[in-house]
Amino acid sequence: MSILSLQNVAKSYGDSNILKDINLEVEEGEFIAILGFSGSGKSTLMNILTGLEIPDSGDALYNGKPITEPSPERGLVFQSYSLMPWLTVKGNIALAVDSVHKSKSKSEREDLIMNYIDMVGLSHATDRRPSELSGGMRQRVSVARALAMQPNVLLLDEPLSALDALTRANLQDEIEEISQKEKKTIVLITNDVDEAILLADRIIPLTPGPNASFGPDFKVNIPRPRDRTKMNDDADFIKLRGAVTNYLMDVGFAAAAEQNRKLPDVQAVHQMIPAAFRKAGESETFNDDRYLQFSKVHKIYPTPKGPLTVVEDFEMTLKKGEFVSIIGHSGCGKSTALTMAAGLNPISKGGIILDGRHVEGADPERAVVFQSPNLFPWLSAKENVSVGVNKVYPNASRQERQDVVEYYLERVGLADSMDKAACDMSNGMQQRVGIARAFALSPKLLLLDEPFGMLDSLTRWELQEVLMDVWARTKVTAICVTHDVDEAVLLSDRVCMMTNGPQAKVGKLMNVDLPRPRTRKALLEHPDYYKYRAEVLQFLEDYEHGDPVDETSNKPQGEAA
Repeated sequence: MSILSLQNVAKSYGDSNILKDINLEVEEGEFIAILGFSGSGKSTLMNILTGLEIPDSGDALYNGKPITEPSPERGLVFQSYSLMPWLTVKGNIALAVDSVHKSKSKSEREDLIMNYIDMVGLSHATDRRPSELSGGMRQRVSVARALAMQPNVLLLDEPLSALDALTRANLQDEIEEISQKEKKTIVLITNDVDEAILLADRIIPLTPGPNASFGPDFKVNIPRPRDRTKMNDDADFIKLRGAVTNYLMDVGFAAAAEQNRKLPDVQAVHQMIPAAFRKAGESETFNDDRYLQFSKVHKIYPTPKGPLTVVEDFEMTLKKGEFVSIIGHSGCGKSTALTMAAGLNPISKGGIILDGRHVEGADPERAVVFQSPNLFPWLSAKENVSVGVNKVYPNASRQERQDVVEYYLERVGLADSMDKAACDMSNGMQQRVGIARAFALSPKLLLLDEPFGMLDSLTRWELQEVLMDVWARTKVTAICVTHDVDEAVLLSDRVCMMTNGPQAKVGKLMNVDLPRPRTRKALLEHPDYYKYRAEVLQFLEDYEHGDPVDETSNKPQGEAA
């Protein structure tokens, strides 16, 4: 008999049908990963398994008995940490242990608490409060608290989605190690295909809502323990990853209808540069091969202990129309380099030259798309894009400016939502407006600062395709800061890998010689795709615990002796 069972489960809220015909059998000791789109009902499904919600029809069973309320037999870890801010790490875990294990002696409960604090690597932080912990450490407390209740089933509701890439990877490794040590039955809700493959015995996709239901099972037959870098060369991993990704894309993405609108022939104000600058741009000093130059760029911040050099000797040259991604661990200065190129962050030393002119201050010739789109919530999509367009096309007619706005909104798939207020849009739709707004400025340089970082991975895939499509039409010179290896390889002509901060610099530049136009599906089948992916993964692994040291020179790799 299965330890967890869902039989023809359905759930609705008002007139909205969330789940339909959900059937699931989880065997004792099995690790299940459920993959799904935002809004597909993943969290509703998890709430039914925990007993926080009751299905409208069908049966949710634990050991053959109906699930009618929460129980310590089924421990839950949420995406948010839900810790008591006034209690220490030990106090937060003790609160759960004392509630569940009342029959145990005080010393037995103490041993239980300390065992799981040690298991998640927080022995050094036992007496710290949540405000003194990083996001990753807080989530470790949540995992320890759930495990210390000694549940038979551990339910993980997107527990790592709010964490940076390195912290997320470290916690994935810890969860995998704990799952093998504890032999718990685990159900993980996630939107990350690689996370599912790394951790699970079986992957079950949840189709998009409304009326979401389960797709086919995917068995994960990769031996444990699993190493994300080594798996990249594993034929079974590559095959499984392609099958799961293609299934999700097939059920999740509807082909966008091609629109007939044409971009009007008008010039942005910053394209009408003085003759002297235009002449300089045609000279040998400033040409298309050196369209954007970072020359020994430093960023130094004053601190009570003296100057702190965050970025040091950052050197990179971009050709006109080139797309470069910058990748590296959190705190390596990726966004600092980008905001200096945008003119939003003063350069401490060195210089950045765009099309023959030094970058000084913000300018619409350098359009930025941030992680949060920063729209005016009371304005429509069309009005948000028009704010910039009206300023950079002063010689265009009102109709021509309107055509520019509508052209780019259509390109990003918002033809039917142009008049919708930003406050009524999903995060993904708002980011589409942000992308349209940036391209509509007809910039010389497009700067993207983790533009899809706040979105679930499936929405991110869709917007990456949107971005590639619009970029292919404009060929604007672009830099994208990202922590996503696949995003960097998918989008870029070159990938710039940064060493760890402080004093971060360019550690390696990798040319990506893959055919354009690109799609995720096509690249998954390209023989060189995983070679490029492996090169970036290896660099990040080398720098995971600080700068690797060259034994012969006693200097970080890539640094001159």
